Order: sequence, then structure tokens, then C-alpha cells
Amino acid sequence: MGLSLWLGWGYPTTAAPGQPQLRVLRPSNDPSRATVWVRLNQRSPHRISPWLTGKFAEHLGWNIYNGMDAQILRNPTFADYPFWTGQMSPDGVTRFHADEDKITAELRRQAQRFGWPQAELDGLVQSYRDGLASFWTRVGERNAVEVSPDTGPHGGRAQRVQVRAAGQGVAQWTWLPLHRVRQYQFELMARSPDLEALTVTLSGPGPTMAKAEVTGLSGSWRKVTGKLELPDSAPAEAAYRFSITAPAAGQWVLRHVFLRPADHVNGADPDVVRLLKESRLPVLRWPGGNFVSGYHWQDGVGPVEQRPTRPNYAWGGVELNTFGTAEFIAFCRAVGAEPLICINAGSGTPAEAAAWVQYCNGSPDSPMGALRAAHGHPQPYRVRWWEVGNELWGRWQFYWTTAAGYVDRYKQFAAAMRAADPSIELLACGAPVFWGRDWNATLMAGLGSDLKVITDHPLIGGTVPADADPLAVYQDFMAVPEVLADRWAALEQDLRAAGVTAPRLAVTELQMFARVGQASQPDAPVRLTGKNLVGQPTLTEALYDVLVYHAAVRLAPFIELITHSATVNHGGGLRKERERVYAQPCYYAQADFAALAQATPVAVELHVAFEQAPRVLPDLRRATAQAQYSLVDALASQAPDGSVWLSLVNRRVGQPVQVEVILDGFRAAGLAQVRQLSAPVPWAANTLEQPQAVKPVDFSRPWADGKLTLDLPPYTWARVRLPSR
Repeated sequence: MGLSLWLGWGYPTTAAPGQPQLRVLRPSNDPSRATVWVRLNQRSPHRISPWLTGKFAEHLGWNIYNGMDAQILRNPTFADYPFWTGQMSPDGVTRFHADEDKITAELRRQAQRFGWPQAELDGLVQSYRDGLASFWTRVGERNAVEVSPDTGPHGGRAQRVQVRAAGQGVAQWTWLPLHRVRQYQFELMARSPDLEALTVTLSGPGPTMAKAEVTGLSGSWRKVTGKLELPDSAPAEAAYRFSITAPAAGQWVLRHVFLRPADHVNGADPDVVRLLKESRLPVLRWPGGNFVSGYHWQDGVGPVEQRPTRPNYAWGGVELNTFGTAEFIAFCRAVGAEPLICINAGSGTPAEAAAWVQYCNGSPDSPMGALRAAHGHPQPYRVRWWEVGNELWGRWQFYWTTAAGYVDRYKQFAAAMRAADPSIELLACGAPVFWGRDWNATLMAGLGSDLKVITDHPLIGGTVPADADPLAVYQDFMAVPEVLADRWAALEQDLRAAGVTAPRLAVTELQMFARVGQASQPDAPVRLTGKNLVGQPTLTEALYDVLVYHAAVRLAPFIELITHSATVNHGGGLRKERERVYAQPCYYAQADFAALAQATPVAVELHVAFEQAPRVLPDLRRATAQAQYSLVDALASQAPDGSVWLSLVNRRVGQPVQVEVILDGFRAAGLAQVRQLSAPVPWAANTLEQPQAVKPVDFSRPWADGKLTLDLPPYTWARVRLPSR
């Protein structure tokens, strides 16, 4: 039941069985005002879960590599770099470009993002066509620098370079985090039949800024490291050329070249680590996403130089395997998050998944625990949550399956994984509640009480015509959490009816997912563009996420955790451009809502006006005949120290709402502390040029006679703390 039904005295709201309604909505005719009565004596038996504000990291684009990872260079393992066409085979495997012109265009596009000057792009393309790995170019004339593929010490592609004179070699352009650090560390895996040394340099648009000599090369493979330090005079807002050249004529072979800022945190970007730690990130899901259905964890453990580089069969490009299990666990510990591992139930096997569980959680005297100890980690990682596959209902998924097929797979994987560690918590791959009831019903029938936790990926939106009103898209997204709450409540009832006594839901991917399409009529005026579409980087994603958190709290304890998509350069969250990291609005929503963890929800009665969603989002239009929402949504809770938290969202289009909060019998100590996230338009976002255009603002308001009045601007989330005496 939800907002689509009337109950004489007001609107009902979704609640978990056996607990009080945490929100009662009474309709008002005045859209400019709302009243919130907080009922401290009507308390939920469940505290706000600390796992609701998690994140998700996938090997997609520049989320991990050139994102979470501090390593700066592109294609540092000199791989044969495949570019994705955007198409999949019938088995859900990525198709790669074979057309030379399309490869060239994609190589140019990506290179420019990472600082390549326009004048260097022709040389980059020619070097690639001559046998140099993508994103590397010659230092010296084409006829003086010969390049060819070779083989590394443990297989895989390496790069042979032969030069005719001193000062010649290979290079790539990139940005550096000079706003933060001036010293850089490099690592080369190399050999040479006739050279004993190489020169590594960083140079800008002008002269060489830093230089280091690499000595001791021979015909055998050797890993060498060094440092480069740029002077204070080196400009921060410029791209730099990283080059490897020879002091004389000769040849050498490179297996990998890494460049990291000296302030990296176990290989991770320190700005990303700091921001996620400051956000009190509770849980981090990894490694996919679609990527995981083609991922084999053994590729990402052990010495880095022995790990293979593979094609990324979900998203194109390559998987370096330099960010594997140990690096993920180290990242989680650096930011203070619990790990959630999604296993390969696509092209993977139950035995492979069980071995991964034992590698992470087994004692050092178990076979895989001993391997982990040999890799330098004798203590078990103690990973609690394991998700059995990702979106295997989708034909874009490597080795997707049917619902009955997944029941069969789940049983095999669950038996093997629990044999490796009976204490783990398994998450079964559910289909989105907006359309996947048949899939989920098959899981319930086939798994019965063994189905403890089911997942949902509400990636809701669809393609919207370009002549649609941008504010109509915003209104639809404000209604979606209400529909989700109804569907989640129905899912819980279905699970209980199927014999699951304490069902749980894990929302392991969450983000808005609208796109701009063609106009509905050939001559229709274009009103919706990429600039005014409310998407993942915009303020609307922050409001949307908070509304989903509200729904999760009201359905407690059914919704166990949420991992929002994603960490860096994918979905909403952090952005990293030119090696500078900045936050998008939804980062602040996640970080600030995390303060409510462990507070006890209390009931609210809300007098407020309602709005009908126009239903321009295809997913919403297919899901419901009508969708309406209150112009203000409210959640109240009481912290263990007695203070009261309020979470208020003004969903009204273009107009403020005056909200009066009434809390009888509560004695506040001083002023109400307000943190407000707002912007003039719902598609406002932060950029590299204006990284703090949308950020929280703190202020205080008087609290008198049990009342608090707030004037909420349009498109606003306000988090209010009333300290207790």
C-alpha cells in the first residue's frame, strides 16, 4: 500500500509489518506551507541501519583506474587496448571496434581527456598504427624510433623500443596532482640486451622539470623504481609529458610503467580516500557491476608484475588487475568501510567462488588462506557479505541466464561458498521491483527459506524525448521513491508468503538513469538537453537518494543496506578530472545522512499539499497509472544522546515551502542546527571550474514553545539537529 490509496482521514504510508507507521500524510490545499508533528512516543523498534549510505565501485571507465587508484598513466602495461562498440553479443559479451577510423577517433577522444595537446595527436595515432601501445607515442622521429610488440616475463604483451640515438624513446602526456604534491614515484619492469640505463623525465610545455636515471638494466627482467620531483615553479594547471628515453642507441623492452604521487595511500588516491572517509562510508561493493561476470579473481592477487592484463569484457578497454582483492580490502580499511564482494556467477564457477571465499576468510593453514598468507596477508580479511552474481537477468550480462537457471546456479554457488565459510551472508540476484516480479517469484519458489537476502537495482529513468519539460523529469524522479517503497513493501510480503521468515533486501545499485532522446515530433522544439537533464551529478540525485533513505528507514528492518553508484567518475559521487577530485551533490547527501545511523525513528504526521507526477519517464509510466507525492517529505529520529534529527525534503517546483515543526514535550538545549543542501535549479551540479557550486550550508534557527519554523527554498534537503538538554 502507498500513496495511490485514500484512507478517509489521510494518506497511508508504507511500513514494515509489526511496527508503527512512521509517516502519516494529511492533504493540505496550501502548497506554500507544511506542518510536521513529531511523535516522540511512537518509536520504531529498529534503529536506522548504519549500512544505508554505502557506495559501489566497478571496473568501468575511470572509476577505479585513473579514479580511486592513484596511478596516473594510461595503459601502463602496454596492452593491446580494445575499444567498445557499445554492442554486446547474444551471450552478453562486449563487441570491440575493428574499424580503424573508429579506433582512431576513440583514441584521440580519450587522449585529449588526459591532457594530450592537439599537436601531438597525429603522432599518437601513427605510433599506435606502427605497433606502439595505445596512449604512448614516440620521442624522436618515426624513422629513428622503432616499436614492436613483445612478450612479458609471465606472458602478455610487452613493448619493445629501439632507438638510433640518445634522447629518443617513448612518452605520454598526462595531468599531475600538483595542487597537492610535487614528488612522484615511478616503477618500471624492463630488460635490455644492450643498454644498462634509461632516463625518465617529466617535462611541461617548456623545459624538462624533473629527471631520474634508471641503472642496472640487463638482458633479464628487472623491476626498478625511482622518484621525480617538480620544482615549485612548475605550473599546476598544465599537462606534462612523462618520457622514457635512452642515453645511447639501443633497444629495451617494457612490461609495465607506473607513475604515482608520493602521497598515495597504499596505491589509492589520497583525496578520494579522505573524502570517502569523511563521508563515514559504511560499506563498499566491488568489483561489479557488469564487469564481475567476466572477472576471475585469481588474476588480481599476488605480485603485480605476475598479474595478467585482460580485456574488459563488459565495458571495453583493459583490466590491469593491479587493483585486486588485497587492494580492495586495503582501500576499505583506509576509508573505514566494510567490504561487500560480488562474485562472478556468469562465466565463473562455484569452485572458483568458494576458493575466493576461502582466500579472503580462511585460516592460514587452509589452501587458499595459505596462498593469501604467501601474498603477504596472513590474517583473514573476514568479508561478511557476498553477492551471488550481478544482473544475471539482463542480456548485457556475460553468460546471463533465466530465472530458473539462476535458481540452479544459486544453489550450486551457495553450497560451495558456505562450505568454505558457513558464517558468510549471501545476497541473491533479484530483478528490479519495477518490472521483475516474475523473476523474483521464481527465486522464491525455487529457493524458499534459503533465500535470505535478495537484491534490487533500481536504475530507473529511460529515454525522455528532447521536447519534454526538464522540470517534468525532475517531478517524476521525486515520485519514484514513493513507488519504490510500495513495490519493496509488496516484495517483503511476497517473501514472507514464500516461507522466508526474516527476509532482507539489499539495494546494491542505486542511481537516476534518464537519457535524452529524439523529440516526439520532427518539428517539436527542443527543451531537454544534457545541460538541464536532472541526472546523476545533479542536485536532484541528492534529493532522490535522501528520499530513498527515508523509504528504507520506514521499511526497517527489511532493507538491510544500500550501495549507491558509484565512487569516482561513474554515476553520482566524486569526480576526478585533471587529477583533481571534487564532490557532486549526492556525495553530501550520503555523507550527511550517515550522521543519522543508529538513531531511533519516530513517527511524524505531515500536513502538506500533493503533486501529480507528469510521467514523462518511460520506466515510471510503465510502472504505474498515476504517481503523486507530497511536496515536502519528512523523517524524524532520536539519537542515543537524546537529540532529535529531522530530515526534510522540499520537492516543490520553483517555490519555497514554509515548514513548521511541532514537537511537544521535548526540551531543546539551544538553537536548532541546520545543514541545508540547495540550488536555484534541480540540474545544478559541480564542475572542475566550480567544484563547490553546490554544497551544504550550515546555520541555526531558534526553537521556542516546542516549535521550529524553516523556510525551505525549492529543491532543498535540510538536515536539522535539535540538541537535548
